[in-house]
Amino acid sequence: QVQLVESGGGLVQAGGSLRLSCAASGRTFSNRAMAWFRQAPGKEREFVAGISGNGGTTYYADSVKGRFTISRDNAKTTVSLQMNSLKPEDTAVYYCALRIFVAAATTADEYNYWGQGTQVTVSS
Repeated sequence: QVQLVESGGGLVQAGGSLRLSCAASGRTFSNRAMAWFRQAPGKEREFVAGISGNGGTTYYADSVKGRFTISRDNAKTTVSLQMNSLKPEDTAVYYCALRIFVAAATTADEYNYWGQGTQVTVSS
């Protein structure tokens, strides 16, 4: 079994920055794709950013491209999301996800394990 624990969420003003981290434990797959999704109230969960198992390929939603950066440390089995120039529309619960394949994907149903989520609130 795999456990994913997110941290780093909080309240920030528009234009500010936050860094989210996700630590994987248990039966982890150090060479497996990971991603961040988010879900705002009343909306469906949406893809934010993904990274392949070896860290060589990254994917971003158009809405965050140029502002967010995903990275991973396979030795520590962690994935991070650096969020800059935050906007009120970035407000959501952010979830870390792990896929048991090397290649990343952009849809939620392709991920096998999920964290409990961390709240990010951006005030205007």
